[in-house]
Amino acid sequence: MAHPRSRFLWLFFLLLALPYSGLTQGPPSARNNLKASPGLAITDIGNWKVIQKGTEFRKVTLERAEPHHLIDLKLVRFDTRWIVPRIVRSLLYNLKVSNVKTLVEKSGATAMINANYFDEKGTPLGFLKSADEVNPNVSKSAIYTGIFGIKDHLPFIVHRDQFVPQQADEGLQAGPLLLMKGSPLTVTRGAGRQFRRSVIGIDSDQKLIIAVTDTLFGGLTWVELQEFFGSAQWHVQTSDLLNLDGGGSAQLYVRGVQFEEYVPGTAEVPVAIGFFQK
Repeated sequence: MAHPRSRFLWLFFLLLALPYSGLTQGPPSARNNLKASPGLAITDIGNWKVIQKGTEFRKVTLERAEPHHLIDLKLVRFDTRWIVPRIVRSLLYNLKVSNVKTLVEKSGATAMINANYFDEKGTPLGFLKSADEVNPNVSKSAIYTGIFGIKDHLPFIVHRDQFVPQQADEGLQAGPLLLMKGSPLTVTRGAGRQFRRSVIGIDSDQKLIIAVTDTLFGGLTWVELQEFFGSAQWHVQTSDLLNLDGGGSAQLYVRGVQFEEYVPGTAEVPVAIGFFQK
C-alpha cells in the first residue's frame, strides 16, 4: 500500500500537469492551414459585415510560423445591383498622384483600391482607359496578364490574350491573373515571394471583391492568394481574380454608416478603382 504522503505528492503533481497541458498550444489545426504553405494558418476567418446597402466588409487574420508574424487580409464585397465600379485618375482632381482616402473624399465614392502598375512618372505600364483613353496598348509583359474592365457599368476580368480594347468602356491592365473561371493559372515569376498585396475578383454571384494585406512585415504569395480565393472553404471563393499593384502602392479605403476602414500605402498612386452607389 502506498504511503499517504506519496499519494498526496502524486495527486499534487498530477493536478499541476493538467492546467499546463490545457494551456500549452500545439500547431494550428490542419484544417486552418493552407496546403500550399503549411506554415501559414488562418486564425480568424472573420464574418461579412454590412456597412451600407450593397457593401460588406470582412477581416481575415493569418499567422505565419516562420518568420513569425500576423497578417490581416481586409476584404470588401460589392453587390453590383447597387454599386458600380469606375476607373478614377488623380488628374481628374488636379493631382498627379494621391492616396485612395483623398480620392474617395473628392469623388464621393464608397470605397477605393489602388489599381494598375505605373512608372516613376505615373505613366501606366499597360492598357488603361477611363473617361478618356490613356494607353490603348496591351502590354505583353509576363506579369501583366489580366484586364479588369467595365462594360455598361458591369465589371469583368479577362486574360489579356482574350481582350480587345473595344470590349471595355473603362479598364486597366495589371497582373498576374491568378484565377480564371475558377482555375488557378501558372505563375512562374515571383510566385513564392511574400509581399504586400492588393487584388480584385468576381465571385459566382457576380459580386465584386477587393482585398489588401495589412501587415508591417512580409505578406502573402500569389500561390497563397490563389488557394485562399480559389477554395469554397473560406466562403470567399472567386471565379476570376486579378493581382493589382502591390508593395507600397497597396492601399484601400472604405466608408459606410458609422464605419470607416483605411489601409494606407507608403506611396501615392495616379490611378485607382472606385466603387460608387448607383
